[in-house]
Amino acid sequence: MNLALWLSRAGMSHPDMPAAALGTRVVARYGDLASRAARLAGALHKRFGLKPGDRVAVAAKNTPAYLELMYGIWHAGLAAVPANAKLHGVELGYILEHSGARVCFVSDGLDAAIAPHAPRSLERLIVIGGAQYATLFAEDAVEVAPRAPDDLAWLFYTSGTTGRPKGAMLTHRVLAAASQAYAMEVDPVTPSDAILHAAPMSHGSGLYIMAHVARLGVQVVPESGGFEPEEIFALFDAWPRASMFAAPTMIKRLVACGADCNAANIRTLIWGGAPMYVEDALAALDRFGPRLAQIYGQGESPMTITTLAKEDIADRANPRWRERLGSAGKPYACVEVKVADGGDRALPVGATGEILCRGEVVMLGYWRNEEATASSLRGGWLHTGDVGVFDAEGYLHLKDRSKDLIISGGSNIYPREVEEVLLTHAGVREVSVIGRPDREWGEVVVAYVVGDASTAELDALCLERIARFKRPKDYVFVDALPKNNYGKILKTELRAADDRRNVANFTSPRLRGEVDPPKL
Repeated sequence: MNLALWLSRAGMSHPDMPAAALGTRVVARYGDLASRAARLAGALHKRFGLKPGDRVAVAAKNTPAYLELMYGIWHAGLAAVPANAKLHGVELGYILEHSGARVCFVSDGLDAAIAPHAPRSLERLIVIGGAQYATLFAEDAVEVAPRAPDDLAWLFYTSGTTGRPKGAMLTHRVLAAASQAYAMEVDPVTPSDAILHAAPMSHGSGLYIMAHVARLGVQVVPESGGFEPEEIFALFDAWPRASMFAAPTMIKRLVACGADCNAANIRTLIWGGAPMYVEDALAALDRFGPRLAQIYGQGESPMTITTLAKEDIADRANPRWRERLGSAGKPYACVEVKVADGGDRALPVGATGEILCRGEVVMLGYWRNEEATASSLRGGWLHTGDVGVFDAEGYLHLKDRSKDLIISGGSNIYPREVEEVLLTHAGVREVSVIGRPDREWGEVVVAYVVGDASTAELDALCLERIARFKRPKDYVFVDALPKNNYGKILKTELRAADDRRNVANFTSPRLRGEVDPPKL
């Protein structure tokens, strides 16, 4: 089934209901939005000769036009290739070349950044809102193109902290299942409920578009096009029962914002993309009340592996409440999840291993990358690369990415465990723990800290809370931690910078100058 049918049906049954808003102003109703998507589909066929299965890219800042673009692409039976507008022109050029997109819609000004790097396969670069863009909607509307469940709908390029990003193939089946799981288990949507798109619509936030269209919700894009805490609070007042997806760093900024916020207007604040430390979750719960939910997933299983429900997060009376608060929740109903050993055999409760999942929400594979597909989906399970453990109640606790595991003197040390302790110090705003190569121990623990705590205070705190061998052997105080465009801390950059600081102390290939470590 083509996802575009959800919008087409909404346009027929409820044409006057608001569908999209810019700030507090409604800019599209369901009838108008469905009509524009159908006309854009006609233009993609007639003017550009695109055929079902062809790829169309969208490299744009958050905008209400995202809706007519995505649904117009699907309506025509094409595959959408959303790309983060914050990427460099070289990076966007790679995505365009790799996906084979023939048409790319871009924010005004981004065309100049892309043009020098555009591949020959790209035939059209169209500025959203420009003169050429406006003429596309003069074409006659066409019927929704039939699509099979496993036809490509969204080519989701992973953020990738190392190497080239990979294009996860998300089908109509995958996106429908993920949308239904969200509406059933995370954030039930009723007609006229809003979702605020402050995180990129090209990735996390955009994955919740479909669930709100299916239930006649309103897609609200901030006037700023991004994330400003004061603006977000004002939009919660303007759109009662609004939800928002956010990275943990965004939730922290909301908590720290001094502006007034009537938390009763918030339906759900969903965090994902990275773990939320327990102390940060407690602060958010104190500020906003029982309106927080967590999701754990990847682009390869879009936002849908486990979820920690609002009820669990708010259940202070539960004797294991804090422990649950530090977990990633329980598996969605639509997916199987196991913690496995190196042979992909399921491990018992309490044993640590790689997190694997399978189900309707898992990608078809990686676009034009059979080797990576075979590796990631071997045995019919998605190998996440994340390390975790199930507790006796079925809650999944994330440890770290497997590549972030520190092995010191033969003992496994999970950076997050150390980070959780350090963050309980009032003077620590952010922290990231990495392993540093060491002749004697293999690796030693190093903490990069943003804040004004003393080394002695942090060392004493660790000795009170965790085993002595887990405490950092060095504390490096920095003004900021390196992050990617989605707010994730880049431990690869920290490790490279740490190499540069300590190159005289160790002679591994990584420290001999065979990599070019960036500065913090």
